[in-house]
Amino acid sequence: MAALAKRRYTLEEYLELEKHTEERYAYCGGEVVAMSGASLRHNRIVRNLMRAIDARLAGKPCEVLPTDMRIKVPKALPYRYADLVVVCGEPIIENMQGLEVEVLVNPLIIFEVLSASTEAYDRGIKFFEYQSIASFQEYVLVAQDCPHITHYVRQKSGQWLRSDFHGVAEHLLLRVLDCAIPMTDIYRQVPPLPQNES
Repeated sequence: MAALAKRRYTLEEYLELEKHTEERYAYCGGEVVAMSGASLRHNRIVRNLMRAIDARLAGKPCEVLPTDMRIKVPKALPYRYADLVVVCGEPIIENMQGLEVEVLVNPLIIFEVLSASTEAYDRGIKFFEYQSIASFQEYVLVAQDCPHITHYVRQKSGQWLRSDFHGVAEHLLLRVLDCAIPMTDIYRQVPPLPQNES
């Protein structure tokens, strides 16, 4: 991610920018950061996840939404982008400050595909921010360089239980959807990188 300009933006200026451009930007306390284009590996993982999840939603009142869906994050207004989100029941959509900018209020599962430039942010501050979403129940972090997934599930106490799935023989278990997704489906056409390239 790269900063757009060396100045601070108001929330209104940021929302106007988002309305009138094809690019995606993150707004972080007045700084506007361009979301860089994703790698082929990243895009394949997102595609594979979307297909695998969608195939398991038959008969369930849930849907999976892609990267461009804005998510309302109370601790990080106005919103954040994720790689994928799952919502069950009717999606609750708000318009930001009367503008034609739609944000999803009630995601249940949020997926992030990790990269070298975003991993620390996705595991740290962004996860902390996401936890302010009342409906948010599961967080899935997917590595690009090898078949490894870190999965967090919110407990009744409010604590988050971590599980790790490593290797193509494993299955990602999604509690909200009551399903298991083979790692081979998630990493289809995504071979592990040699150790010296990761």
